[in-house]
Amino acid sequence: MDADVTQISIKGHPPICDYEGSRYRTEFWSPERAYEDGAERAALRALLPPSGRFLVDVGAGFGRLVDLYSGYERVVLLDYARSQLLQARERLGDAGPGGKPRYLYVLGDFYCLPFAPGLFDAVVMVRTLHHAADAPAVLRQVGTVLAPGGTFVLEFASKRHLKAILRYLLRRQSWSPFDPEPVEFVPLNYDFHPRWVHEHLRKAGLAVQRARAVSFFRVGFLKRTIPTGLLVTLDRWLQPVGALYPLTPSVFLQAVAPPDRSPAPPGAFFRCTACGSLLLVDEGESLRCTDCGRAFPVQDGLYDFRV
Repeated sequence: MDADVTQISIKGHPPICDYEGSRYRTEFWSPERAYEDGAERAALRALLPPSGRFLVDVGAGFGRLVDLYSGYERVVLLDYARSQLLQARERLGDAGPGGKPRYLYVLGDFYCLPFAPGLFDAVVMVRTLHHAADAPAVLRQVGTVLAPGGTFVLEFASKRHLKAILRYLLRRQSWSPFDPEPVEFVPLNYDFHPRWVHEHLRKAGLAVQRARAVSFFRVGFLKRTIPTGLLVTLDRWLQPVGALYPLTPSVFLQAVAPPDRSPAPPGAFFRCTACGSLLLVDEGESLRCTDCGRAFPVQDGLYDFRV
């Protein structure tokens, strides 16, 4: 993990990667990563339906990709780090251009999403799954909150990329990029095999429809010598073809929920993470579950559902 990112350990709960107070926006997403940003945006534009009612960005951080969600009536930004969501709210406010979409900022973790089942037309998860010690549990959570026919756009760090294959063949790394099991290359940072991700999406009840291989040119020399716009254009052209057998460090998938599942009950939105009830009452400074009494703080425009 980065030096300013911490690991949260909670008894009986998988560890959580916490970006609280980190310089993720200013240092990680520096101008040197303009190419990666552009390539990921191209993939997201290709795979995300342009409009819908509700969308949630899981692991949204400071809201880097929110401008791509303008066709959705309500956009939820979920992250574990309070400082990241405060940066997002400072940048975006509560309402988008023309008064919509309205943004909601939710503190929570991806192992226990605080939303009604069948709620979201779209779920986006970019540069987030690689911090999941129990990725199948995260994918099951996403499968639960998707509406009938809803779309999940997932980005994951692939272990079967060209550089890893070359290192393995030259005996410069011990783990095999062809082994389907995830590899933890540094604490709480995982790479996944594409076949493994496909299988666990299927087990979560989601059907992969389309894919994009992303970041073909993630090499310092190329990024320094070739204009960023040209690299992004070339990447965008190669993404559909490369997806036939992805060898890139990043892979995007579009998966769809079955159309015959039940939608969220009318008026339901949040879910109590303690007992699962959908009956939460707004008390101004908190949301209180009427079934178990658990209160979830609301402060600075952030709804706090963290464990």
